[in-house]
This record gives sequence, C-alpha cells and structure tokens, in this order.
Amino acid sequence: MTSMPLASSSRLPSRASWWHRNQQSLTPWLMLAPGVIFFLVYVIFPIFQSFHISLFEWDGLGPKEFVGLYNYEELYWDDAFYVSLRNNILWLLLYMLAIPAGLAIALFLNQTVTGIRLYKSLFFFPFVISQVVVGLVFSWFYDPTFGMFNVMLGWIGLDPVNVLGDERFVTYGIIVAGLWPQTAYCMILYLTGLNAVDPEQIEAGRLDGAKGLKMLWHIILPQLRPATFIAFVVTIIGALRSFDLISIMTNGGPFGESRVLAFYMFEVALSEYGFRMGYGAAIAVVLFLIMMIYIAFFLWKMARDERGH
Repeated sequence: MTSMPLASSSRLPSRASWWHRNQQSLTPWLMLAPGVIFFLVYVIFPIFQSFHISLFEWDGLGPKEFVGLYNYEELYWDDAFYVSLRNNILWLLLYMLAIPAGLAIALFLNQTVTGIRLYKSLFFFPFVISQVVVGLVFSWFYDPTFGMFNVMLGWIGLDPVNVLGDERFVTYGIIVAGLWPQTAYCMILYLTGLNAVDPEQIEAGRLDGAKGLKMLWHIILPQLRPATFIAFVVTIIGALRSFDLISIMTNGGPFGESRVLAFYMFEVALSEYGFRMGYGAAIAVVLFLIMMIYIAFFLWKMARDERGH
C-alpha cells in the first residue's frame, strides 16, 4: 500500500517539468486557438461548403439534386452575370483610387498646420458612419430635382443628370459614394504608417539633397509598404464584396445595370428570382476565385519587390 503513493509522487515532478519546459511555446498557441477555431468554422469551412453547394440544385430547404457543373455552364450563358462581372471589374479598377487619395490626405494631415485636429476629424468622419448612411447621403446628393450635384452642374451651365437613373452613369456614381469612406480608411492606415517612419532616414535623405517627390518615392514609400499592403488587400476585398451601397442606392437598377456579383448572388439565392442556392453558390465561387487571383498577384508582386531590394 505504501508503494502506490511513491509511484504517483515520482510521476508528478516529470509532468510539472514538461509543462514548465514547454510553457512559453504552448501559451501563444493556446491564446490563438479560439481565434483559429472561429476562423476555420466561420470562414474556411463555408468556402468549401460553397464549392460543394454549387454542384447542386437546391432551394435551401428541400432535398438537393446533384447537377455537377451545370450551374457554372448556366453562368457562362447568363447575360446578367456578365453585367455584374463587368461592374465588379470597374469597382476593382476605380476603387484603387482610394489608396493614392488616402496617402495624399495622410501626408497633408501629417504636417503641422493650424487647425489640423479639425481637418483630421472631417476626413475621419466618413469612416465611422454606416454604409447605409453613406448610400442615403449620396442618393440625396444625386437627386435630379433637388440634389446638390445637379445644382453644381447648373453653376457651370450644364443640364441636370439623373445619375442613379441613367445606366451609363449609375455604376460610376455608386463607386464615387464608396470611395468616400474607403479613402478615409486608407488615410488612417497611412497616418499610422507615417508615425513609424524613421526620422533618421528622413534627415539622411535631406542631407543627400532628396526632397519632394524624390523623398516620397525613395525614402517614405518604402517604409510604408506594410500599410500599402493592408490598403490594397482591404480595398480589393471591399470592391469585390460591394453590396450595401448598391442595395440602398439603386437596388440593382436601372434595368439591372448597377448589379455586381455579390448583389446578383443575393438576388438569385434569396430574392424574387427564386431560392436557387446552388446557382448563388456558383456565383460566390467565381467571386472568391477572382478575389484570390487579385490578392495572390499582389502578394507575388510584393514578394518579388522585396527580393529585388
């Protein structure tokens, strides 16, 4: 009877010593575990589930019918899909204007000028308001009867334009509305990055005669690469998942000309077009692949530039 306590007591120091030896390496993983689990369950798993659902014809409630790649074949012949894809490309290209605009504003706000706190508050304001509010504000701004946009056109002798009712201008009008808060977000990223710029490199550049654009290009921008990377990724994702502004400002109109892939996916899966979850999942898969291609290309380009330096 006396041997058992001795055996158990002999094992306790070894267990305690193992935890003590591995505590520093295991603690970060234990801290990260909840976030990793949530990411796997709510991000990674739905991605694979979307691929799976896209192979079925399903209304979301009844039995699934396996159709293989038929949903993708139907996308190939769907004119509304190509309109949405074209608009998404426009969003991607024009939304990138938020990055240099945010950088320019951040460089201005990083100066010591009178009333700089007021300016920072004004430029920061679009970032903190809801996208729904942004959509409503720009809907009133573009209103052909009393909107400020047409009032300003009248100042220079131009006729009123129904921006949100004209299929030629509607997508551009919504993109301008989206650029307002996106520029503010990029500005915040660059302001944070400018606080980390090494002042000694700035002084060394001045001693070498660098100033203006040369200082910006050769000394400041290389130190802002982390902020630029985040700005590019967030802007690309924001352009591809644009939904709320379109829903608030035009609901996809006129004649479906302002649709993007995210909004069209909602229409075919959950709107009056019928509960076609498989077809909506196929659109989601295409949207995901486009996003991955853009981000992978940017990551490859950044890695190549880093190797070059």
